[in-house]
Amino acid sequence: MPLSRSSLSIGRQFARPATTTTTTTSRRIIRLPQCRAVASLTPPHQAAAISRLPTNVDPSSDEFKENQRQMADVVARVQELARKVQRGGPDKAREKHLARKKMLPRDRVTALIDPGTTFLELSPFAGHELYPEADVPAGGIITGVGVVEGVTCVIVANDSTVKGGTYYPITVKKHLRAQAVAQENKLPCIYLVDSGGANLPHQADVFPDRDHFGRIFYNQARMSAMGIPQISVVMGPCTAGGAYVPAMSDESIIVQDQGHIFLAGPPLVKAATGEVVSPEDLGGGRMHSSVSGVTDYLAVDDAHAIVLARRCISNLNWPARSAATPAPEPTFAEPLYDPEELLGIATTNLRKPLPIREVIARIVDGSEFSEFKRDFGTTLVTGFAHIYGQRVGIVANDGILFASSSVKGAHFVELCAQRGIPLVFLQNISGFMVGSQAERDGIAKHGAKLVTAVACADVPKFTVVVGGSYGAGNYGMCGRAYSPRFLWMWPNARVGVMGGEQLAAVMETVGQKVDPELKDRIERESEPTYSSARLWDDGIIPPQHTRRYLGLGLMAAMGGRNEVKAGDTRFGVFRM
Repeated sequence: MPLSRSSLSIGRQFARPATTTTTTTSRRIIRLPQCRAVASLTPPHQAAAISRLPTNVDPSSDEFKENQRQMADVVARVQELARKVQRGGPDKAREKHLARKKMLPRDRVTALIDPGTTFLELSPFAGHELYPEADVPAGGIITGVGVVEGVTCVIVANDSTVKGGTYYPITVKKHLRAQAVAQENKLPCIYLVDSGGANLPHQADVFPDRDHFGRIFYNQARMSAMGIPQISVVMGPCTAGGAYVPAMSDESIIVQDQGHIFLAGPPLVKAATGEVVSPEDLGGGRMHSSVSGVTDYLAVDDAHAIVLARRCISNLNWPARSAATPAPEPTFAEPLYDPEELLGIATTNLRKPLPIREVIARIVDGSEFSEFKRDFGTTLVTGFAHIYGQRVGIVANDGILFASSSVKGAHFVELCAQRGIPLVFLQNISGFMVGSQAERDGIAKHGAKLVTAVACADVPKFTVVVGGSYGAGNYGMCGRAYSPRFLWMWPNARVGVMGGEQLAAVMETVGQKVDPELKDRIERESEPTYSSARLWDDGIIPPQHTRRYLGLGLMAAMGGRNEVKAGDTRFGVFRM
């Protein structure tokens, strides 16, 4: 199966919906499989009419044009970074990889997924400027969700062009995050292994703790016990503890004369026992497939291994669905308004209000939104909508959180949990209201109701930070600590306890001198690239592609043996 050397890239996702190609097929980056757009869901009727959001956006206004210019600048910066990340390691390492007749890591992923489907890459900016002594693009590992033989799967691919595919602390964290996505959504895992194991200079931050290297194999065992398939393809070195990835998989494939599995490589074996042995004799594909039985299938090259992996997935009987009663193909209407206008609606000046209904109108099917409690707690917008035919509940900020808006949010989250409806949070929040009147109104207990409801709601949750995400508002709006299935940030987004200016004001109020370097550091640590480098989110996304990312997230959440049942949630105590 000949493949081009183009990469499945996040950079192209930022630039525009584009293609990566093989010699035979086109694989579109931003496309949702198993969905069919229609002009309208049903003939016009009253319910649709009253639910349709109007727009007040004027693309010819000075404010819109200035927002658009500023947003284009920040998007361009992230796009340039994305292009660097997608190349992987340095040219010398890439050339060495190709000289061994190995496919580049992103080409492996491209070949693995079904033609015409999307690879939803996770945390592509992991490791950005994280290690002073080394550049580790994408954390040295490519992870994401893709469709293989019609089955939605989590894919984990080592990038051996980046420091030999060794595991830095951020690599481990990213691998574990991918496994968490698989476990939460009950999706089969495919591991494309090509790694030198732990990065030894960082062993204290990789080896001994709970969420270090050993947790990878713990998760494999637990997921296999849960019936979540684990499939490994060994396409290069698989040494030391890494040898347990294929050894603990349900089925394992190895490439002859290229893949090697051993607990200790030839140099260590010689030092320990005096035995002199070649890598192929010690742990090569022929030996493991015919003698040890560690692997189940022997491939002649990468392309053959990928064909075998696809065959393994086709034999999973996953998901179980009767051919006599196929699932209906969802229908949906596209938003009435151009999503590209989100670049002029969003702003890099987070002190300006963001008209959140204008955002919703460019995300949901037909721009139809059944708003809940519209005239109560008006700084929080809640309501029902559809995204690519899937019903969702939306919780979106339109100002600071007061007691009334907190109660409203808790009520709405409880409704969605009761009905088994996934939740989408659009964050642009500076926090909860403070002051004597707010305390008398019980802001602490009412805010706690919202936090409790979000924490306990046992339905898929998705979060997009479209502006600021500050203080306890991050908690009430389903920040990372509240386990949304996916969390994405716009390029203009900021995350922190408070902004640099607020920090300076607080310190001056208590009589402390403000250190300009501290203020600058707080601002820098609030930027989305800083967040994404540390896996506080699942990626920085173009605002105009928000609907598509949410659609892919919903597909992942509904793609496994994972039915969302109404009424399963048990809430904690709500203080009255």
